[in-house]
Amino acid sequence: MLYSISSLPGQDWERTFPRTVCLLGSTGSIGLNALRVIAAHPELFSVVALAAGRNVERLAEQAERWRPAWLAVQDTASATALAERLAPLAGYRPEILVGQTGYARLAALPEVSTVLSAQVGAAALRGTLAAAQAGKVICLANKESLVLAGHLVRDACRKSGAVVLPVDSEHNALFQALRGRDPQTVRTLVLTASGGPFRGKSREELRAVTSAQALRHPNWNMGAKITVDSATMMNKGLEVIEAWHLYGVPGERITVLVHPQSIVHSLVEFEDGSHMAHLGTPDMRVPIAYCLAWPRALDTGVAPLRLADIKSLTFEEPDVQSFPCLDLARQVLAGQTPGQGSAAAVALNAANEVAVEAFLQGRIGFLDIPARIAAALDACSAPDPATLEDIEALDHETRRFVGATIE
Repeated sequence: MLYSISSLPGQDWERTFPRTVCLLGSTGSIGLNALRVIAAHPELFSVVALAAGRNVERLAEQAERWRPAWLAVQDTASATALAERLAPLAGYRPEILVGQTGYARLAALPEVSTVLSAQVGAAALRGTLAAAQAGKVICLANKESLVLAGHLVRDACRKSGAVVLPVDSEHNALFQALRGRDPQTVRTLVLTASGGPFRGKSREELRAVTSAQALRHPNWNMGAKITVDSATMMNKGLEVIEAWHLYGVPGERITVLVHPQSIVHSLVEFEDGSHMAHLGTPDMRVPIAYCLAWPRALDTGVAPLRLADIKSLTFEEPDVQSFPCLDLARQVLAGQTPGQGSAAAVALNAANEVAVEAFLQGRIGFLDIPARIAAALDACSAPDPATLEDIEALDHETRRFVGATIE
């Protein structure tokens, strides 16, 4: 099978249930769906740890329901509020950790076998890397971990025996289509994109779109940042880089097709000209369950796909003139050396996160997002980062640079 980021799970893990799970990002859309999967199969999973940012109320509700021994939040104020919220619960006093070091500690807990990395953006990196260093099975729903530090994650997996299973619907589809296939027969990996809420709009039309309009994704229910990334097509650009790290295929052999129905989640083209496609109802419970229970296929409760009701599936080339973020990501990938870090990839992601937040706050326009990213890439002269500390320093510096241009 074509897969380069890690080995696949061993037979011991395949046979071991219930699996002890740490959810990093439990209050976001991926975390909520993961808990729905776990609730439907309580005999297969045990929740050991939950981590969130500042959504104390939702995390407290989850903690009351699942009673994990470990919790983590972003800052001390949230930790205090969470402890106060849980204080009335008889017989339940979890350990509450704080910040990046807290997330990393949860991911490396000895009693945890499986880590779902679902925090948004660069904030997930320390937790993902800690899980890899500790030899866990990582259900990866955070593409930025590989965009920023794919070389570090790969090295950690090689040394510890950790496993990465891709949760992103597109990469999970590729993972399933490639299973059992000879790597030498693979010609192209094809990632599909919905096109988001602005598909077909010209650059002139995009000048006036609002954040409220950008958040109206036609097919998927996601968090605000990822939804805007889908609208700009940066989400697909980051996924191209992620696919490069996961599968080791040259960037020119990873393509993108816009598929508005979001039924075909990705395709693999083989040397004989045939295509293997993964189709399914657009619901994240499917790839989440596939990874959490791998290699078993679970009943997720997702409505069955009825192709006769859909009637047609269409595909088109992405419009990189109106949505240049995809090309910006491709340019970054073209300059990246296999097995090494990339300063440009760190700058790309950091600039995007700052620009998207500014757009959501109404401080810049939609087309300013790719413009700010391009400016950050032009200004980036740092050497390629070799360590986690190098990545975090460059991430901070890029955020400072982009923030100053917005103020």
